[in-house]
Amino acid sequence: MEEVREEKTELEGELRAEEKADTWVPRTSLGREVLAGRIKSIDEILESGKRIMEPEIVDYLIPGLKEELISIGKRTGKGGGSQRIPIRVTARMKKSGRRFRMSAFIVVGNEDGYVGIGKGTSVDAKRAIEKARKKARLNIIKVKRGCGSWECGCGLEHSIPYKIDGKSGSVRVILLPAPKGVGLVADDESKKILKLAGIKDVWVKSFGNTSMHLNLIAAIYDALKKLYVYDR
Repeated sequence: MEEVREEKTELEGELRAEEKADTWVPRTSLGREVLAGRIKSIDEILESGKRIMEPEIVDYLIPGLKEELISIGKRTGKGGGSQRIPIRVTARMKKSGRRFRMSAFIVVGNEDGYVGIGKGTSVDAKRAIEKARKKARLNIIKVKRGCGSWECGCGLEHSIPYKIDGKSGSVRVILLPAPKGVGLVADDESKKILKLAGIKDVWVKSFGNTSMHLNLIAAIYDALKKLYVYDR
């Protein structure tokens, strides 16, 4: 059932990408080159260092992108406890009364070496999610994968090639290569970005205020970005 559901999700993503391609009118020279077929791979853009300013470029070159909402908000329960929710609500006092803002944080990836994160803020949740979705595509990166564990040495791209660390705010994370079969040794929110990046086995050590999920995911993203930068 899970395999059928995954295939259905990928097919829906490809259909959405085709629909966007039919209605997409590029606003930048990079977008026009992609639509004309002169640029056929996202790697060409990332290696050239060109800035992606249209999310449709990523949808066009990487069809079937998957998304995950990160739980960055809290909701107070009846018993006095709190429950994590995807939308964070903040309030600011104005002369006319309270004004509420909604924030959303999204991770996108194809589970095969490409991942991006984005945060969106608006007066309503739907618009905040849409903004986060677009920003995540603009922040897409390539993740260098490998088998850096001395216990494995299979040579497959199931983990990371070497130990790396990342930081965001007060949170610092260390990613360690793991042998095949270990899985993602991390919390549930961290697993979302690692899975979408295409990493199947890794150990994650975290320090600081990890309950701030926004900084936690941004720190892991920073570490994954360094894998590609250091490899070059």
